[in-house]
Amino acid sequence: MNRIKLHVRKGDNVEVISGNFRGSSGKVLEVIARKQRVLIEGVRLIKKHLKKSQDNPQGKIAEREGPIHISNVRVLERGERVAKGKGSKKKEKATKEKTPKSKGAKEE
Repeated sequence: MNRIKLHVRKGDNVEVISGNFRGSSGKVLEVIARKQRVLIEGVRLIKKHLKKSQDNPQGKIAEREGPIHISNVRVLERGERVAKGKGSKKKEKATKEKTPKSKGAKEE
């Protein structure tokens, strides 16, 4: 299974450089790697009409972000990423301070 390498990740601040939404910027909410598209906060808002239901007794028009092709986006600022997996535990252990013990000294 091959993984597609993309220049944008979730949490990055990006700017749209071409298309109808050129000049707008926001935070990446989701990256859809298979389709090479991204969802950006506040860009390309789509209105979806919802039928009446128990959740929406009146029905409503919901707004959500629509996908934009990843080639139309430029990274402005990288978001902070949290280390995942086994590597983060090893780093924590390595950063602990070690105090030397002298021979014959009693601990109190």
